[in-house]
Amino acid sequence: MQLRPLFLAALAGDGAAYRRFLDIIGERLRGHLRHMLARAGRREPSEVEDVLQEVLLALHLSRHTYDPASPVTAWAHAIARYKLVDHLRRSGRHVGHLPLDEEAFGLADRPVAAAAEARLDLDRAMASLPERTRGLIDRVRLQGASIAEAAVAAGMSENAAKVAIHRGLQTMAKFLSRGGGRPG
Repeated sequence: MQLRPLFLAALAGDGAAYRRFLDIIGERLRGHLRHMLARAGRREPSEVEDVLQEVLLALHLSRHTYDPASPVTAWAHAIARYKLVDHLRRSGRHVGHLPLDEEAFGLADRPVAAAAEARLDLDRAMASLPERTRGLIDRVRLQGASIAEAAVAAGMSENAAKVAIHRGLQTMAKFLSRGGGRPG
């Protein structure tokens, strides 16, 4: 089942298409989350459902950030990765060693060009940030460090680091929603 047409119909106001999209993407993400949580030594079915609900809520709240020219599954899986990392961090599990890349999330069969373009967009969004903010986001969101660890490395207070990360992620979201700096 192609999810992109369903999601585009949902964005246009088709409630039935939106419910169908959420059902299908929920099933797909449930399997991936189960697998990734098991790799982290977590096998409770309720934990999978908790993370899945966070992901589905984030998808709903972030639906305005979706770029219709991009694969909807890659967008959904990116949100799932962030929610999984957040969940593991909150539960005291260090996530730096987990393979949270596209291959681990079953996206390796997506067109290489789309993945390369998405990576280029992410790189451009990161490059648009001040160096200190870029370093904080890299340490916390990509390397799995705690905010406290990243703050120490950046020579700033934990609260200042939280604010910088939050503002940096907002700036990146705006940058990406405008097309990632791509001409056109």
